[in-house]
Amino acid sequence: MKQLPIGIQTLTKILGADYYYVDKTQILAELVKTGSYYFLSRPRRFGKSLFLDTLREAFMGNKELFKGLYLENNWDWSKKYPVIRIDFGYGVIKDPRILDKVILEILQEYSKNESIPLSNETISGRLRELIIGMEKKYSQKVVILVDEYDKPILDNITNTEIAREMREGLRNFYSVIKGTDAYIKFVFITGVSKFSKVNLFSGLNNLLDITLNKRYATICGYTETELTVFEDRLIDVNREKLKLWYNGYNFLGESVYNPFDILLFLESKEFKNYWFEMGNPSFLIELIQKNSYNSININKARLTEASLGSFDVDSIELENLFFQTGYLTIKNVKKYNDNNVYYLTYPNLEVRKSLTDVILTYLCNTNTPKEKNKEDLYDILLANDLEKLKKLFFSFFASIPHDWYRKNTVANYEGYYASIFYCYFTAIGLDVRAEDVTNHGQVDMTVFFEDRVFVFEFKVIEMTESGSALSQIKEKKYYEKYEEIQNRKIYLIGVEFSKENRNITNFEYEILG
Repeated sequence: MKQLPIGIQTLTKILGADYYYVDKTQILAELVKTGSYYFLSRPRRFGKSLFLDTLREAFMGNKELFKGLYLENNWDWSKKYPVIRIDFGYGVIKDPRILDKVILEILQEYSKNESIPLSNETISGRLRELIIGMEKKYSQKVVILVDEYDKPILDNITNTEIAREMREGLRNFYSVIKGTDAYIKFVFITGVSKFSKVNLFSGLNNLLDITLNKRYATICGYTETELTVFEDRLIDVNREKLKLWYNGYNFLGESVYNPFDILLFLESKEFKNYWFEMGNPSFLIELIQKNSYNSININKARLTEASLGSFDVDSIELENLFFQTGYLTIKNVKKYNDNNVYYLTYPNLEVRKSLTDVILTYLCNTNTPKEKNKEDLYDILLANDLEKLKKLFFSFFASIPHDWYRKNTVANYEGYYASIFYCYFTAIGLDVRAEDVTNHGQVDMTVFFEDRVFVFEFKVIEMTESGSALSQIKEKKYYEKYEEIQNRKIYLIGVEFSKENRNITNFEYEILG
């Protein structure tokens, strides 16, 4: 049995030892055959760095590494090209001056190793010198590979002023690539986000974005077919459960598994939130709070083609950021007047459970017993005890300190109360559908658990209001949609909240059938 290449991002380490390797070199050959300037956006830990390293080894002519791979017999090994690889993925950069130092250190290292003196005072001038110097030294055009091109900006995304400064510094740096086209063979730039070309790659109008190009949809991640590489480790693994947990990323082609999840799962054979736990979505939570964003809407997001390509420091669309960072993926695409609209959803169970759990922590204050409440909720559902369900959520809202409401504006919007319910049910892994459309209107929330369907309607009321949430479910006949589901018992639950008391004032339910 081979070793799992967990955390390994260099081709020599993988192919130089007895590691599993999913061959992506056919896509590499296609890229180089059809173009010269590329941009790719993919979530973190999706194999971007390994793909860049594979490009590096191929262009440097290291044929022995590719024995048995597609590229071995589909590449011109008679030519070797000088390669400049720049990686901004090391460490967190919070100061534009530090960014300048990092870039200068990278250029100085190349200058020293290649014996090419750099005399210009500006960063852009030195990069130009290096490109021209390497082309002259090797009598071959230069290959430029940029990894984590956007990380200095994303590290400061909630600090708009610093993020702008980072963007300007990087824009000056990347602009050199266009001006040295005569000396360049191939360019590949990759990162997590897809910033507006106008604001970051101004002038580099020949950069082809393949982020949502069907031909290259599986350039990163593992397809169902590619999982056969690990066949000896997949014996006795529940493949449907594996797919539910880690597959589902759609870049307008065949869906792919998160490679980081697959490798760690095969190591332990336990279904866990491997990818999610290695990241920190705190900046997303901060933006949710800043924009008073209703978390129920996350899984119902949609983006136009224009908004998908216009992300920038000065115009952050949360749905766009959720998509680019891997917390949402494309569910389907619809065309309206020749314009595409992308409907988004959670890619898989890991992300759906984990992200809503983090949002729940933010929504309800970390001092509340969230984990115990989740355990109790699941036990209550198993016991089918709706009276205990009522008491659980009532005590939960009562436990939130008054001071938390004062400091958090998100508690002022009506969706806040429904969001608590939504996040609790989703965080324990249930099938939860918010604002599900019926023939008679829109159900606030539907929860599916074993042989039961729970139809929820929420109302935030003033003291003088009349008309219950349960009555609305019955009057609108929201439940009819679910009567068609065989062997399912339907529960109608109306929940009313008081803005003044900040708690549940009425919790009614009725069982159909």
